[in-house]
Amino acid sequence: MAKLYFHYSSMNAGKSTALLQAAHNYQERGMEVYLLTAAIDTRTGQSGEISTRIGLKKPAETFNETTDVLQKVKQDIQASNVACIFIDEAQFLTKDQVWQLTGIVDQLNIPVMAYGLRVDFQGNLFPGSQALLAWANVLREIKTICHCGRNATMVIRKDKHGNAIKQGPQNLVGGNDTYEALCRIHWKSCFEV
Repeated sequence: MAKLYFHYSSMNAGKSTALLQAAHNYQERGMEVYLLTAAIDTRTGQSGEISTRIGLKKPAETFNETTDVLQKVKQDIQASNVACIFIDEAQFLTKDQVWQLTGIVDQLNIPVMAYGLRVDFQGNLFPGSQALLAWANVLREIKTICHCGRNATMVIRKDKHGNAIKQGPQNLVGGNDTYEALCRIHWKSCFEV
């Protein structure tokens, strides 16, 4: 029986690396996979690519806030025998799109592995992450550490001088120059006056 998995963490935990490794494991055994990522993520200069800080990358289909994910998957995999669907940057899914993922699992009987951030730089759940936390069959935290050695569960957005930014849009894609993973204690210290 297929399940919906949500692999979540803060920045720099290796979510995309874990996704590509899991997809490789399927492919190595002769099984087809379907890769999907947020169109908003153009850090490599283009959308439609899942890439990692350690240099791994793979082309992927994209979604934006208006994509009907269930219909897109049905259309894209018509003549293929996809064994698993992998979604990177799952925090950018809408609540409706996460509901559509449950349709892929329940109607098409295909497992879905979603990877994404749990909270934004202000400590708020992303809509996609909130729905995944509510509806996924399996929740898995991918751990990373703060500079102090504690589990980093939060993230700050930084300005060009490395200072924490306290306000701004929730969806702003960036890397190590923009974000830093911290434990809750150090994250809270960035917001205290």
